[in-house]
Amino acid sequence: MMHTHHPLVGRALAGPHARVNMRPVEDCARFILRIDPQNLAAASTIWGGNLPPTTGGLVSASGRIATCIGPDEWYLIAPLAEQDAIESAFGELYATTIHSLVDVGHREVGITVEGPEAVLALQATIAFDIAAMPVGSGCRTIIDKAQIILLRQGPDSFRIEVWHSFADHVWNLLAGICREIELGV
Repeated sequence: MMHTHHPLVGRALAGPHARVNMRPVEDCARFILRIDPQNLAAASTIWGGNLPPTTGGLVSASGRIATCIGPDEWYLIAPLAEQDAIESAFGELYATTIHSLVDVGHREVGITVEGPEAVLALQATIAFDIAAMPVGSGCRTIIDKAQIILLRQGPDSFRIEVWHSFADHVWNLLAGICREIELGV
């Protein structure tokens, strides 16, 4: 659960004419799922929707987001109220299917980066071509020295999932870049 000591509580970088807007993502349930891709159908049934079968794939429905971040690894996001039910359902799956579901909600923080210059802001900190990242995809990458999961939810809409301990650093780095964009530097 998001607590008042959370590094991003109360922060927002937005304005009526801002070219990039940033805000913390509401607290949610977050999991890392490791499972043999041959058993993806069983995991999808438990999840309540199709899990993307290929690395980089992203599926979003009913407040849940799933992205494949490796050959046998998925990053799952769901409303906080659904956390116990998800854990229970995957717990029952252990009886028939080898897998690992790890709650990472305590370590991750979400940041939304949106606006007509969102690609430019992220490109200033990430080594691969952000503009070439397809809408509806996700990947694990690095901002400065912090590992993140980057989700492209729309042409000008991104979600960053970053470890709690790096959230302040990532926020401040992007806020500085957004200020430079605003100033035309």
